[in-house]
Amino acid sequence: MVIGAGFGGLGAGVALQRAGIDRFAILEASDAVGGTWRDNTYPGCACDIPSHLYSFSFAQNPDWSRSYPAQPEIEAYLERTTDAFGLRRHIRFGAEVTELHWDDGAGEWRIVLGGGEELRAAAVISATGGLSRPSIPDIPGLGSFAGTTFHSARWRHDHDLAGERVGVIGTGASAIQLVPQVAQVAARTTVFQRSAPWVLPRDDRPTPPWRRRLYARAPWLQRLHRWRVYARQELLALAFVGPPRLQRRIAAGIEQAGRAEMAEHIDDPALRARLVPAHQPGCKRLLIANDWYPTLARDDVDLVSEPIVEVVPTGMRTSDGTLHELNTIVLATGFTATEFLAPMRVHGRGGVELTRHWHDGASTHLGVVVSGFPNLFLLVGPGTALGHNSIVFMIEAQLRWAMAALHESRRRGVPLELRPDVERASYAEQQRRVARTVWSSGCASWYRSADGRIDTVWPGTTIEYWWRTRRFDPGVLREVPTGFGGAASAR
Repeated sequence: MVIGAGFGGLGAGVALQRAGIDRFAILEASDAVGGTWRDNTYPGCACDIPSHLYSFSFAQNPDWSRSYPAQPEIEAYLERTTDAFGLRRHIRFGAEVTELHWDDGAGEWRIVLGGGEELRAAAVISATGGLSRPSIPDIPGLGSFAGTTFHSARWRHDHDLAGERVGVIGTGASAIQLVPQVAQVAARTTVFQRSAPWVLPRDDRPTPPWRRRLYARAPWLQRLHRWRVYARQELLALAFVGPPRLQRRIAAGIEQAGRAEMAEHIDDPALRARLVPAHQPGCKRLLIANDWYPTLARDDVDLVSEPIVEVVPTGMRTSDGTLHELNTIVLATGFTATEFLAPMRVHGRGGVELTRHWHDGASTHLGVVVSGFPNLFLLVGPGTALGHNSIVFMIEAQLRWAMAALHESRRRGVPLELRPDVERASYAEQQRRVARTVWSSGCASWYRSADGRIDTVWPGTTIEYWWRTRRFDPGVLREVPTGFGGAASAR
């Protein structure tokens, strides 16, 4: 059973087919494939990883129209991939999984859907993604606002912003894409900034038709270009996980480039001062955009850096006592990326709940398997997020490992689970290494959980992750003595 029909779930479907497993189902809560790229349709939504790399290695797309793909193109790519690999017959839409229970006696998973229906499966691949649940800020009075409020991931296309006073909360990846678009139609746009991001130029350009035709006729040339882009992106890892001295050197270069970009578009020294981040580049997500600073320089755009105290029916009040009158509030406040698998409740062997198992940290092995939860495989799980390269690359590496583990389970005829000692060692290593990265340099970010622990990001290069998942070691798993049923099937 596969949960989710975004990049991870669709990749899992192809991997299962290639492994010779045809009895599987992909459960999707929505009515279409696409995951993050189906849900995020705000104006200007695009990817910050180059298009030729942000795709499956087994399903290259020669028709990307730009260097960086926009949301509609990515969603269309996933729709085409679904059909090209015959996955639609395996997908059950409108099937929201609310609970997973491991049945100790039967040796299989019991999957509970939103309507109460129950399914059974010998193995489960969770591909719910880390950017699936919008984070709603806890601001006093937010529900009292008399105007319109919505999250960037739930964009109200039926709501016309023309001539309105629009307040945008947040200055992260979504905000720097949507604010320039909103400012073009709104009467006034007010950006509420908690902390300034480091923003670098985006080398985005149209792909000429001749190049698309060339890649369609000679896929090996596109693959060569893909590896070139991959190598360029991979070098950025040194800014996050390299030796401290090298991190500081690269950070200084990023800071210089960021300040230069800011100075080119912002004349007001006071505004520039508020746009200089207080954290080291990379501690929070590095952002790329060409229209962020020009937009903030507009006369009809205000940047507010004073903290929001409360929301009132007519707008938002900040700590300096100012009431900012608004017609619409857009919450560009990101996602609950540290609440893995939520709101789904997962109960493993002996009825142990996953969040309880993780009360001292989201411990896994390679972010894929958890002790006490047999034949459960996570995609984009704890400790596998990236700050520099394509998450699709990581998904494919995880699927190779998961397919090898599933094959081993089928060969032995029993379910397998991660050994607790391996889990403890893996988590301890991850925490030791992440403490030496830029993400531990002192800022508050979506990488950190509420207790300050960093369980989200991979503290190494993707090359290392590929190498460590390339060869499956059955010794990290142990047998679970139950009446195991066989393939990853729904019945």
